[in-house]
Amino acid sequence: MTALADRAAAAERAVRDRHLRGVWGLPGTVLGRSGWPPSASQRVHWHWNYWWQAHLLDTLVDAQLRDPSPERLKLIDRFVATLRLRNFGKWINDYYDDIAWLGLALQRVGHLGLDVRGGLEAISSRLREGWTDDAGGGIWWRVGDDFKNAPANGPAAIFHAREGAAEHAAGLTQWMTERLVDPESWLVWDGLRVGSGELVKHIFTYCQGVYLGACLELSEMDRVEHVIHAVAEHVAPNGVIRGQGGGDGGLFAGILARYLALAAPLLPSGVARDLVLHSAEACWTGAAETPHGPLFSADWATPAPSLPLAPDAPERDLSVQVSAWMLLEAAATLDHPQRN
Repeated sequence: MTALADRAAAAERAVRDRHLRGVWGLPGTVLGRSGWPPSASQRVHWHWNYWWQAHLLDTLVDAQLRDPSPERLKLIDRFVATLRLRNFGKWINDYYDDIAWLGLALQRVGHLGLDVRGGLEAISSRLREGWTDDAGGGIWWRVGDDFKNAPANGPAAIFHAREGAAEHAAGLTQWMTERLVDPESWLVWDGLRVGSGELVKHIFTYCQGVYLGACLELSEMDRVEHVIHAVAEHVAPNGVIRGQGGGDGGLFAGILARYLALAAPLLPSGVARDLVLHSAEACWTGAAETPHGPLFSADWATPAPSLPLAPDAPERDLSVQVSAWMLLEAAATLDHPQRN
């Protein structure tokens, strides 16, 4: 393996050792505990964070593509079954962004030869139900809400493009272009409150990543280039993608890194590649050593704290650690691009 692959492997071992545990004492189950060291509720997966688990599953697929293993494939199979079990036998919930992320992970699981057709059908159907003509199209953030945003429409567009529904994917992406992309900076705003018409202009690395990914799936390469340069100028100081804290924000930078890495081999410019590799270097060199391997910082430009962690340290969060692992897997593909 290359040095980049070695680092990704070390991140995988650390996340698996610290976070992967069985659920409710049931044999053969496995999910990621939301925190480490875990609270009492995290030990029993009471707060289990459906969409964090979707990204953990997606990153397990990254690892399987990097270094195929029968043991990991069995783990992925168990993980998928446990996720559905913990979701009380269902594939979906009321958040369209959540289920789009699980759908993307399951599409890639299916490419490994595991049967996840039931999950993909349920997710595809629910995502299509989210589309309305309000505010010119797009899907809602969640069922019964008044908010349409990039975090839902972006991954849904990627999902539909990958299932072969290019026209529907293009409609979602065009809605984002018309409603959420700043025409001057090419940064992607968070969302639109349909009832009031208020644009929520928060700039999250997450939103840049999902719009980039949607444009990439549709081969809108001019838009891809614009977004990458906007990212480099505005949300990656000194070439390192900025962090956005713990909790849900812990995943934002890793999501952007995933789609930058997918774009990099297709572009003449080296900007996307440099962003991923510089971020990966900062992430790796800033990690703290623990008995379970590297502990990654919530902000890759800043070193991670040493043990013991403060009760409110964002580095405790599964989201933060999966995001760093996702980044390191993305960097490893730039030596040997191989994944979708």
